[in-house]
Amino acid sequence: MRAAMAETPVEDPTRTEHEKLSNDEWFRYRKGPELADMQRATIARLRELGELFYADPDAANAGVAELVGECGPGLDFRPPIYLEYRERVSFGANVFINANLMILGSGKVRIGDNALIGPDARFYTVNHHFDVEIRREGWERAFPITLEDDVWLGGSVVLCPGVTVGRGSVVAAGSVVTRDVPPGVVVAGNPARVVRELG
Repeated sequence: MRAAMAETPVEDPTRTEHEKLSNDEWFRYRKGPELADMQRATIARLRELGELFYADPDAANAGVAELVGECGPGLDFRPPIYLEYRERVSFGANVFINANLMILGSGKVRIGDNALIGPDARFYTVNHHFDVEIRREGWERAFPITLEDDVWLGGSVVLCPGVTVGRGSVVAAGSVVTRDVPPGVVVAGNPARVVRELG
């Protein structure tokens, strides 16, 4: 990933910023007004569903399931949820999401079956360029974040661009995950490190 952030973005005026984003390429958010429109529509709908939750949680859960790119049965969330690019997010079956989930950026986020997401979880999918001049031009690039099946994230966990948390693993509260987590372990700290294996 660090090598990718040193690449020089190439201007391509024949394609929209949304097309570049959808292909996981360098793009410029401020050059693509359609991206802001997409974000605003998603955020507005999530606000509506968050308010609906208190009157009709089943309808609110169904609304979130319909909003995202893919969703298995049994979604159970607590508001609020903040997503920027709804079509880039997928939830497996029987996912529980506690309050204040935030998924920032355009990277694909896949949350596997039976995941438990603690409160205030943060998924940061976007990186900006290392070169300050290129960064000033507004270039950014997203990387996917994946939680395999049966992962448990404690409260206030931060997941950085490009990481995968392996099947059945646990990320302790307050951890910052900067690299892949193998299956069947507990990680903790900043940066998160393996502290024990699970049987």
